[in-house]
Amino acid sequence: MSKPEKPDPLDQLVDYNRAAWDTQVKNQNEWTRPVTSEQIAAAKGGDWSVVLTPTKPIPREWFPDFSTREIKVLCLAGSGGQQAPILAAAGAKVTVFDLSPFQLGQDKLVAYREGLEIETVEGDMRDLSAFPDETFDLIIHPCSNCFVPDIQPVWNEAARVLKPGASILSGFTKPIFYIFDFEQMERGKLEVAYSIPYSDLTSLSEEKRQAFIDAQEPLCFGHSLTDQIGGQIKAGLNITGYYEDVWPQYVISNYIAPYAVTKSTK
Repeated sequence: MSKPEKPDPLDQLVDYNRAAWDTQVKNQNEWTRPVTSEQIAAAKGGDWSVVLTPTKPIPREWFPDFSTREIKVLCLAGSGGQQAPILAAAGAKVTVFDLSPFQLGQDKLVAYREGLEIETVEGDMRDLSAFPDETFDLIIHPCSNCFVPDIQPVWNEAARVLKPGASILSGFTKPIFYIFDFEQMERGKLEVAYSIPYSDLTSLSEEKRQAFIDAQEPLCFGHSLTDQIGGQIKAGLNITGYYEDVWPQYVISNYIAPYAVTKSTK
């Protein structure tokens, strides 16, 4: 009798990362902590900002005027009780789409607490078949496409569900971040160890990969700029805005900004 084939890690990736992000909520990861009532009250009064990368807020001029008409916003792979409630309080009609039910639960929590209308939908960011073509006036997409191995479907689907003239605001980790040994970087050292494209599944040693799995950390992928920026253009989007950001806790930020945000218009 032949031995049963070992399951393909890619086949299990979605289930694994879903459970890993549920665990991040339990552990109160900073990207899972809901905004406060004070922040919601300020947003209702017009004083608000949201981030897609660690520190720098999105320029307010990148947003449509939420007071002039019903603006439909999709927070794509962007739950956690942070961006969506702020935008809903500012006057947008918000839908949150995410893989993790616990992360979506954080948005539901704030919506219930503050009396906000937020629709939550569970799913994989590469498949937005839950939405018809040309549904949204704006997509907010924080640094989350690092959790899927192929991001072209993400851009293709985003372009499909955007209305003509609408934009997607996307944060992403630049590929230079992934060439360094992560454990050494956490110790304040930059040691080149990997090539791009990077994958926790194939770039790491079995021992290091298992350490991530034992800690229930989400598995990541480092994509090229061809995939991050060129992929948006390939999907029919025009890059109309760009800025970079740092995360001071990582030594790489002393030398180069490892995060970027694009505004891309259909």
